[in-house]
Amino acid sequence: MDKRKSLVGIGLILALMLFTGYMLFRDMSFSRLAGTLSQLNPLWLLAGLGMMFLFVGSEAMCSRIILGRLGHKVRYRRCLGYSFVGFYVSSITPSATGGQPAQVYYMSRDNIPAAHGALNMMLIAVCYQVVVIGYALVCALTHFDLVRNLGGGLGLLLLYGALVNGVLTAGMLCLMFLPNAARKLTGGVLRLLVKVHIIRDEEKARQRLEKQMEEYRRGAECVKANPGMVPALLAITVVQLTALFSVPVMVYFAFGLSGSSPLNIIATQALVTLAVSNLPLPGAVGASEGGFVTAMALFFGAGLVTPAVLVSRGISFYSFLLLSAVIALAVHLRGRRKRSERGTVPYPKRARGPIVT
Repeated sequence: MDKRKSLVGIGLILALMLFTGYMLFRDMSFSRLAGTLSQLNPLWLLAGLGMMFLFVGSEAMCSRIILGRLGHKVRYRRCLGYSFVGFYVSSITPSATGGQPAQVYYMSRDNIPAAHGALNMMLIAVCYQVVVIGYALVCALTHFDLVRNLGGGLGLLLLYGALVNGVLTAGMLCLMFLPNAARKLTGGVLRLLVKVHIIRDEEKARQRLEKQMEEYRRGAECVKANPGMVPALLAITVVQLTALFSVPVMVYFAFGLSGSSPLNIIATQALVTLAVSNLPLPGAVGASEGGFVTAMALFFGAGLVTPAVLVSRGISFYSFLLLSAVIALAVHLRGRRKRSERGTVPYPKRARGPIVT
């Protein structure tokens, strides 16, 4: 992502943060907020930060497993750097669209072919989408009273999120395992978009589509060649999302509250995340806070839910946005230093070991 887009994304997210903060805290005095926050147990806040490290670290573990199957012996620390880059760029781009291309770029600078980097991110995305929709479906079926608690507006967003994620998940799986059907379907959609003048350059769009379908074909071959890999990735992704959804539980205990089931809080956070994750907002800023206040009042009460959203989002998003920005800068500078030491721009080398083509 170039500097101009990065600055625009940062400016937009700052504007959204200011507006969201004003809307949330306009009726609460600073002294009252400070007094409420002073009651927090710092050990539970550290536990919340631990959940976020587990969240980012789980993706890094998935990358290490996939890249290893593709013949690249990548240290876990290096994969962790890629994951923090993804977190940062995803946070400042609408609908988290910039994270994966940025990760592929930094992988290619470390001599991992772009095709393998893209395949890695595609498999992670497929597993993530499958687990997100499965997680929310289980929560909705086993805790339907929590769905009713969301109210009309957030309930509609949940329906929208479920439809979008369901279509994305089905589309990804279709592209991987039903390539002929996917080619006919995407070809028909492409012709329709050309007819209604949404797409003007049909040939260029068709080339991009074929390139994307080729990546999914390689993904399917990688899955078939490594049958034990997908269950491992799915299990790690379940741990990853559980860690993310557990942050409000840590905040709940930090306030010294009791009486509500941690499972109910996790389920509610899973539903809120599904509802707002596909909105075209950087980091879902504004929507996530509003959804939290609406849904989590059941557990925190009207008096504490506003301070709770500040702490919860501070842990799960804002603090890690700053941390990931620092780590992303370190990853970027490390690459520049390596190039200056070599005196040339490194080109991706062909990986040794088993390669899926």
